[in-house]
Amino acid sequence: MLLLGLPEPSDPTHTSAVLQEALPLVRAADGGAFILFTSHRALSLAAGLIRDRLANFGPGPLLVQGEAPREQLLRSFREAGNAVLLGTTSFWEGVDVQGDALRLVVIEKLPFASPEDTLTKARIEMLKRRGGNAFRDYQLPEAALALKQGVGRLIRSESDRGVVVICDPRLTNKSYGRVFRAALPPMRGTQDGSEAVSFLARIAREMTPRGPRSAQAATAP
Repeated sequence: MLLLGLPEPSDPTHTSAVLQEALPLVRAADGGAFILFTSHRALSLAAGLIRDRLANFGPGPLLVQGEAPREQLLRSFREAGNAVLLGTTSFWEGVDVQGDALRLVVIEKLPFASPEDTLTKARIEMLKRRGGNAFRDYQLPEAALALKQGVGRLIRSESDRGVVVICDPRLTNKSYGRVFRAALPPMRGTQDGSEAVSFLARIAREMTPRGPRSAQAATAP
């Protein structure tokens, strides 16, 4: 799902707008959500906004990267069944939560690496010295791969189902958005928030009272 009408990622209101749009989706899903950020600054801002202004953001516990070891956070997420986990780089890849335990993934921005990152900066400078196009040849394909990995947090097996929400208008209003769209696994797309809410609510209703059961259908709007 692509959310429309959000401010540009560079806008200082972007993170708060993402949270406001994610709120009905998180509630419809009864938790079981990852919200993934591209920077620790945005992660900290989101955690603060939720705690200060959105006391009832999710139905279950709020888990925040950096406030406990990574494996402890994942264990708590799986055991709760209705938690909301805020994470950044280390949760974009190498995380395995199968079945309905994870039914919603919200991606704040397209995951371009910071040009001030030491390794990224060195590679950009090297490509420029060689006469290459650093954005086209390095930054763009790396970001597309990272997005694919982030979306992959939801789809871990053929039976997984849920909703992936991408909150970055550049996916459609920039010419390079097609590179990101081509990197995504096959799934049905929508820009209708009510459709996503209904789908998530149906998944939540079909879960057992004691926690998520094995998913039965591989669908992801």
